[in-house]
Amino acid sequence: MQLEQVAKQVVELSKQAGDFIRQERKTFNADKIEYKGLNDLVSYVDKTAEGIIVAGLEKILPEAGFITEEQTKNKIADQYNWIIDPLDGTTNFIHGLPVFSVSIALKEYNELVLGVVYEVNQDECFYAWKGGPAYLNGEEIKVSKAPTIGDSLIATGFPYYNFEKLPQYIELFTHLMKNCHGLRRLGSAAVDLVYTAAGRFDAYYEYNLNAWDCAAGIVIVKQAGGHVVNFKGGDEILNARELLATNGKFTEEMLQTIKQYFR
Repeated sequence: MQLEQVAKQVVELSKQAGDFIRQERKTFNADKIEYKGLNDLVSYVDKTAEGIIVAGLEKILPEAGFITEEQTKNKIADQYNWIIDPLDGTTNFIHGLPVFSVSIALKEYNELVLGVVYEVNQDECFYAWKGGPAYLNGEEIKVSKAPTIGDSLIATGFPYYNFEKLPQYIELFTHLMKNCHGLRRLGSAAVDLVYTAAGRFDAYYEYNLNAWDCAAGIVIVKQAGGHVVNFKGGDEILNARELLATNGKFTEEMLQTIKQYFR
């Protein structure tokens, strides 16, 4: 498979889905919200965008399976599987906050090999594939060079339905708030990851993530020169439901800090 050619096709598909999302935002109203669970929102926009993506991907790689957030299609294949979040940042979208994205990753057996994240509002498409650089709208991107927590701007996410680890999270948040340039929470894990890949953030951490939240961003961070590990420093991310992404300069410092609170 020519991953570069596949990536370029997926980039165009992500923009098609993004165009649909952008148009729907103009007339969207709260009457169209559905609840999948506590604070877990969805609408016809998520579902329709996912349908657009699935239909396009079936043409690009007919033999591949699908792992999708909205479950418009879930079929696990032996070798290739797409991991899709059609609208990462649904709550932002519903409230009119302009930070949301389309996220598409490809997994070959157990390895993520391709990722595309299209940030709809800024018309910024981040993408990468195994063996190649990471790109933003055709220009190569790299992670930052910040050497320590003290030199860094860090992104995170807030739990919205699983509060089991909330006390530890608040303690870690407080520590980092006092020891870095600042903490940001944008509301889209995919955007947090690709902003780390592009050097806008120096690190990003969050727990209670699903595979579709982070799969594409993981590829892009790694190909941009960064590190992505779980809170114990291991490589298993998608099933761990926790993630630390850094520019690679202070991964160990971040891990030691996180381990003080998440044991």
